[in-house]
Amino acid sequence: MDFAFRPEDEAFRAEARAWLEEHAGDAQDRRSWERVLGKAGWIGLGWPEAGYGNRTVSLTQQVVWAEEYARSAAPARSGHIGENLLAPTLIAHGTEAQKARFLPPIATGDELWCQGYSEPGAGSDLAGIRTRAELGADGTYRVTGQKIWTSLAHEADWCFVLARTEPESRRHHGLSFLLVPMDQPGRVEVRPIRQMTGTSDFNEVFFDGAHARVEHVVGGEGAGWKVAMSLLGFERGVSTLAQQIGFAAELGRVVQAAVRSGAVGDPVVRERLVRQWAELRVMRWNALRTLGRAGDAGAPNVAKLLWGGWHQRLGELAMQVRGAAAGAGPVEWSPSAPYELDEAQHLFLFSRADTIYGGSDQVQRTIIAERVLGLPREPKGAV
Repeated sequence: MDFAFRPEDEAFRAEARAWLEEHAGDAQDRRSWERVLGKAGWIGLGWPEAGYGNRTVSLTQQVVWAEEYARSAAPARSGHIGENLLAPTLIAHGTEAQKARFLPPIATGDELWCQGYSEPGAGSDLAGIRTRAELGADGTYRVTGQKIWTSLAHEADWCFVLARTEPESRRHHGLSFLLVPMDQPGRVEVRPIRQMTGTSDFNEVFFDGAHARVEHVVGGEGAGWKVAMSLLGFERGVSTLAQQIGFAAELGRVVQAAVRSGAVGDPVVRERLVRQWAELRVMRWNALRTLGRAGDAGAPNVAKLLWGGWHQRLGELAMQVRGAAAGAGPVEWSPSAPYELDEAQHLFLFSRADTIYGGSDQVQRTIIAERVLGLPREPKGAV
């Protein structure tokens, strides 16, 4: 079960590989790298429409680009939230004016985005959000509330925010999907959250009367839940196949560590290594099976369950094969470098979050049970 790449796909692969080899070192930071990608036309390949400064290619060529990017030494992307989440949502639900305003700067890498969904009291329970947006007489919304776990908010120019625009509404009713500029001193504050890895990839975001224009409500006022759920459907796709290439590279490094340490001689360790390899193949086949299919209920939830647990178990295995040496840092401790981790230690610590962010495993199972299998809803207040 695999793609049958055509000659034109392989020609596209050669073009992508050659370009990445030539340009991967061109950028000094991630923002400038987005502009390099945009100038060369590599942003927006998967959009269902062209003409916004992007070009579109076939589904198999989107897979080719994702695979080649994952195999290259290119920097981590900062623009994927705008490119892969907001842009398809605007194409599906936005006005022509919204598409004309926001899609071109995403395609050129000039504007970066973050996602304002989760809140301290509404993480996986997105319908419980309390951030509110009040429409003033001047036609401008004032957004007040707090978002959390907001990836790349410290780099973003804009945030798409799910907020309550009907004051007395409850749950998924009365929500709107607003596009909010981040450069509003005194009205928008970003506070990085330090993780176990010592890095700060996500943030708290505080809105204190932040302005959002009425023409920047996507889908119309009160349609926020529909638009937000549509956006979540774009989180799967060719990117899952690229993710698996990264997983395969990590698994290869764990196998090498097991050989170096002699842990591969333990039959239990060998069994775990083989199981990780086999499960990764299953994830690839599942991704290929569902790729490009619309209306496949539960597909993204199953995919999240598969890769979240797999990656977490790989992090645990990375520590097991190294034995006691896994507890020592890569450099001697010093006041200037008190918290250094090597690659395997970072994998272990960061993967602890894999079964939580993007919807916890418990939430994924509930969705599959209720919306796919048709089982009775979980009673309110159940523990």
